[in-house]
Amino acid sequence: MIIRNITHSDNLAIKTIIQDALKSRGFDLPGTAYFDPQLADLTSYYAATPNAAYWVLELDGEVIGGVGIAPWQDGICELQKLYLKDSAQGHGYSNLLMKTALAYAATHYETCYLETLKELDVACRLYEKFGFTLLDQPLPGSEHTAMDAWYLLTFK
Repeated sequence: MIIRNITHSDNLAIKTIIQDALKSRGFDLPGTAYFDPQLADLTSYYAATPNAAYWVLELDGEVIGGVGIAPWQDGICELQKLYLKDSAQGHGYSNLLMKTALAYAATHYETCYLETLKELDVACRLYEKFGFTLLDQPLPGSEHTAMDAWYLLTFK
């Protein structure tokens, strides 16, 4: 198992993992990552964005998940697109991806923000385990209008 930066050859695999995960839970809706315009080419999106990165988790030569960090506002980044194949869930891989993303974020930002759905209770527990605090409302500028849970983690 390795965690590495995304490459162009990973784009389709990650797009499929994200869209399959959302669709299987009935979240293939406008206002979710399912329709993000950069989803087809995450490599170029993250490469072109300063202080941003996306990592994939590869197991036995197969991409099984990923996570990203990108700027939100001054001093604040956003944890983005943490997804695993359904078959890869329950093995601690999300913890490894979170550690990778947050270690990077802590060197570039003061605070990390994320948006999710309350219904994804396993994900919400993961975020809280890593020290994220649930907010009452989204930070200004949110494009994912279908989200109903917003979290913040301060590094400093």
